[in-house]
Amino acid sequence: MGSEVQDQHAALTQGEVLPRPSTQSEGLKQTSSIINSLFSGALAGAVAKTVVAPLDRTKIIFQVSSARFSAKEAYRLIYRTYLKDGLFSLWRGNSATMVRVIPYAAIQFCAHEQYKSLLGDYYGFQGKVLPPLPRLLAGSMAGTTAAMLTYPLDMVRARMAVTPKEMYSNILHVFVRISREEGLKTLYRGFTPTILGVVPYAGLSFFTYETLKKVHAERSGRPQPYSFERLAFGACAGLIGQSASYPLDVVRRRMQTAGVTGHTYSTISGTMREIVAEEGVIRGLYKGLSMNWVKGPIAVGISFTTFDLTQILLRKLHEMGYTSR
Repeated sequence: MGSEVQDQHAALTQGEVLPRPSTQSEGLKQTSSIINSLFSGALAGAVAKTVVAPLDRTKIIFQVSSARFSAKEAYRLIYRTYLKDGLFSLWRGNSATMVRVIPYAAIQFCAHEQYKSLLGDYYGFQGKVLPPLPRLLAGSMAGTTAAMLTYPLDMVRARMAVTPKEMYSNILHVFVRISREEGLKTLYRGFTPTILGVVPYAGLSFFTYETLKKVHAERSGRPQPYSFERLAFGACAGLIGQSASYPLDVVRRRMQTAGVTGHTYSTISGTMREIVAEEGVIRGLYKGLSMNWVKGPIAVGISFTTFDLTQILLRKLHEMGYTSR
């Protein structure tokens, strides 16, 4: 605000006539910022998930079964799938993933930018890095907002990942069959553990990434990290966030796929008890975590880096006059 007053004073001393502040131009600027965030977030989610789709599908298959997980068994599953159904079968369910991830990532990144702005205004840190608690809160609220708005798509994606091609022909078919055979409420089965998992996952991921960028800027004197540094910061963020919320991710997958695996998981505590009783704490609730330590950091690193670089590119294009003002 002070810089605006100084700019106006300097312009007046030079004899310029200043236009009246336009709320319309401010509104257009805000709209442009939201659209840029939505586009950057959508691209970030699509690129990251497509890269790790085969590992993600393999992880889900182990999560929803009682088979013992190991890196060797995961490799065998990927290889058998390739031999039986071909290379592109490793991306089965990725179309459903894209239908869910693109709006999810777009909403999450856009919401994060908006929550940062709101919390910055509230705490008096507008235009600066937020203090630790608001930084954590902004990430948690962004993840919760995105999960609430896109959850049925996540349910569909999980079903397509663990069923043969003959069972569901396309995304719409999944919606129709679940609604007809299991009821509309099934589309929100596993919603509670999802939200409980998203709060620490999104909160810690965004918090870690923003914190590492802040520390880097203070130590290096460079306001922007290099691309490989962004990838490393994002990888650390993904590792911490996913490790903290992983048991709830397993519970969520079990509840989502109960209709096709022969189980009757209905509550979070009941699902956890059954998993622990049949498979143990580590082999049950943390099944596939080692694969997530490979997949997660790659995906989150690519996602954060793609978002940041796309935002920078769009700002440069705007400054050069290639986008509408």
